Amino acid sequence: MKPADLPCSAHPLVTLRHLERDDARAWYAYLADPVVVEHTSWDLRSIDDLQSNFDDYASARPASPMRLAVVLRDGGQLVGTIGLNAISLQHRTAEIAYDLSPVVWGKGVATSVVNSVVGWGFQRLGLLRIQATVLESNERSIRVLERCHFAREGYLRSYRQIRGKSGNFWLYACIAGMS
Repeated sequence: MKPADLPCSAHPLVTLRHLERDDARAWYAYLADPVVVEHTSWDLRSIDDLQSNFDDYASARPASPMRLAVVLRDGGQLVGTIGLNAISLQHRTAEIAYDLSPVVWGKGVATSVVNSVVGWGFQRLGLLRIQATVLESNERSIRVLERCHFAREGYLRSYRQIRGKSGNFWLYACIAGMS
């Protein structure tokens, strides 16, 4: 993906760019915060646990997962990531995933970057459906998805292991042309 092909954030605090290996330290710093991971499926024991993700995100394969850095416009500090996983070109679907540092919580950043990536996925990638799975306890993310016109479609019992325990998730989806 060229920089011109990236989604643009309309939020005045942040912009989006390619996620780079040099971002690992800042990414791990906020993902190591128990408040951040409490309502996610991240299970990192060290910064090394992030490294394999960079190989996946750097792949040139058309349906490989993509992850973007959410950075402050002023200074370029990494304050989050957002991307698309489980991309199916055949079915024109993908799953959105994101995480943010608490320094930008409550400022509308999540809503802005989710809307940006969803719009870009529909317009530039030709996707028809973008879904999200969210841990049932993650009320902040549920509110973001609902503000971004995602509809709750189902309840996924024991969907993923969350640090050694079964976690229940809500399934949300946004359909092109329906928001």
